[in-house]
Formats: sequence, C-alpha cells, structure tokens
Amino acid sequence: MATEITVPALGESVTEGSIGEWLKQPGDAVAADEPIVSLETDKVAVDVPSPIAGVLVEHKAEVGDTVEVGAVLAVIDEGASAGAAPAAKEAAPAPAASKEATGDAAVTMSPAVRRAVLEHGVDPSTIKGTGKDGRLTKEDVIAAAKAKSSPAPAPAASSAPAAPAATGERREERVKMTRMRQTIAKRLKGAQEEAALLTTFNDVDMSAVIEARSKYKDLFAKKHDIRLGFMGFFAKAACLALKDVPSVNAYIEGDEIVYHDYVDISVAVSAPNGLVVPVIRDCQDKGFARIEKDIADFGARAKEGTLTMADMTGGTFTISNGGVFGSLMSTPIINPPQSAVLGLHRIEDRAVVVNGEIVIRPMMYIALSYDHRLIDGREAVTALKIIKEAIEDPTRMLIDL
Repeated sequence: MATEITVPALGESVTEGSIGEWLKQPGDAVAADEPIVSLETDKVAVDVPSPIAGVLVEHKAEVGDTVEVGAVLAVIDEGASAGAAPAAKEAAPAPAASKEATGDAAVTMSPAVRRAVLEHGVDPSTIKGTGKDGRLTKEDVIAAAKAKSSPAPAPAASSAPAAPAATGERREERVKMTRMRQTIAKRLKGAQEEAALLTTFNDVDMSAVIEARSKYKDLFAKKHDIRLGFMGFFAKAACLALKDVPSVNAYIEGDEIVYHDYVDISVAVSAPNGLVVPVIRDCQDKGFARIEKDIADFGARAKEGTLTMADMTGGTFTISNGGVFGSLMSTPIINPPQSAVLGLHRIEDRAVVVNGEIVIRPMMYIALSYDHRLIDGREAVTALKIIKEAIEDPTRMLIDL
C-alpha cells in the first residue's frame, strides 16, 4: 500500500521550507519513524520521518525545491521490498561516503553529521561517537578525517616522482546560500535599517567570578552534573539589569511599547548552517545549574542540527559570546524585534589601576547594542553598569542588588 509523506507543520507563521538533503533514495528500505528527508526552514533544519516501515518508491521534490506545508514529499510502499523502486524513478547509486554504515549496522546521524561525512569522505561505521548515547558528532567526523589524511610513509626510492603541482591557478566556487543563511542576512540588514542602533561599552574585572568558579566548580559539577560556566553569571546579572531598566527588556510594536515581566534570554549559538538563538525561558526564576544545563543542551543540539522551531521562538533579550572565538571587542546587532543585545568577549590579563596601584587583572570588554528609538543612552549605560557590578561582586546576584 502506497503512503504519501507530506511536509509537516513547521511552526507558527512558517508556511514553507526547502529540501536540504534526501536521507533516503528510491529503493531504500525505511523503518517506521526513520528520517527520510531534511527540510531547511528560516531558522532550523527539520528531519521528516516516515510514519510506516516500507520502501521509498519516489521523490516528489528535488534538493533545493521550496515546498509548502502539506505538500507531498515522497511515496512509501508499505508492502514492497528493498530495491523495488520503479525503473523510471531509480536513482543513481549513492557514493560510498554517503552510506550511513557498512554491512547491516546502522549509524544514526544528524543532518550536520551527514554533511560532514559526505564532505570528508569517511566511513561513519568506523568512527566512535562521543555524543549522547554514542551518537556521532561533527567533531568526531572531522577528527577522523584528519587522522585519515595524515601523511603516509615515504615511497620507495624506485617509485616514479609525482607530477609537479600546477601553479598560478585561480579558482572560484559558487554555492547557493541556504535558506537559513538568507534569512539571517535579511534579518540583520533589516535590523540595521529599521532600528536606531547604538553601542555602549564597559570593561569588567573577572577576578571574582573566576575565583568563585575555581572554588566551587568541583562541588557544583558533583551536585548538578554540569560544568559551572561564565554564561550563567552573565545571564543572572542581565536579569538584575533588565528588572531595574525594563525598557532594555522591551520592544516596539507599531506605535506601542511591549514590556515584559519575565526574562527570556536568547543565547547565540554557532550551528553548522549559521548562528542560531535558542531561548532560555523564565531566566529570572532559574538557578545557575538550570541555566547552565539549558545552555549545554542548546549547544549540543545545535551541533547535531536537532534544535526545533519552538526552541528559538520568542526571546526578550540576547547574549552573544564572541569571546569563545577570540574576539576582543565588537558591536553586536540586535535580534529583532528585541531592542538590546549583550556582547561578551575574550578574557585577557591587563594592567589596571586599583586603589592607586597598577595591578594585573583578568579583564573582559562587554558591549550593549540597543535600539535608541526605545532605549535612552542613560538607560543603556545604567543597564551595562549593573551587569558589570554584578559580575565584579557576584554576591549582588544573591541578595538582588
């Protein structure tokens, strides 16, 4: 019996997506709930599973095609056996690197991992996964590829010399932008055109936070089974600032200002297809452990390509940490319709004056970009100063100062 696989609901206000990758070809056996195609939406890649076990008979769309919610993607024959796809629809054999495993073993891979396998030409069944439940990560594939490309032993003296490499070649490559990258480009440019963007800076002495982490990291990890990072401190410090300066946690909608009595912090995370901003909800009510667990979960799922639309819906304020890539200072762009974003940067030892003496301190530049249509300079500077004071004296976060 033939069953049509259609484009599922992709989230509120999302009506279409693009075919990013076919995970199954005509003639392939498909298990129930096994992903057959990866769809790219404006924010995430979504795997579409088969509701039944059978054989994929036909693709109804090609890679790159735009498909609307409800459109037919493929046909699954519940009663057929593998390799029974019609001759007219038979696909060319996939290259060896695209196979998920050799023999009868199956390796579960996210879209990001599959792309890495194809790009680097490695056999996933020979790689030990370090992800959750032993799943492969993109880093596992890259490490295996590097090991595979290690220099081979020098050839015997009798071997013919290799042909000299061509010099002076100039090459170009054109790659179509993914749907997500196109959306990121439009949103960022739209933010610059719509908002009156301005950035204010400050620097923070990280000594107290570093000392607290060093003192309690082992106990924290033992009790909560999660590493104590810096983002938890900045998220809680931001909650204090947004409570005292509510306009930084608000946004403009038409001729109205929408204020929030809660703090949903969007955390900028690097994913294979670009920057994504999953949301830590009700951050004002969460402790350090819950915030750190949310951030770790988002980071892992961003690498695996398994974040959902719901993970990134909403958000009243954004924190972006360019310091993990070595950035010293930047002017981050707000995430519409939000009105402000906090930029964090690398920590480095610098000479500063404390009580009339020159001392060395671990310092970080922080930046707050904001929409000047809503947030005055005094409010922006005040919010950033509150964050600075909370980080330099973390006790403030405990007694709500």
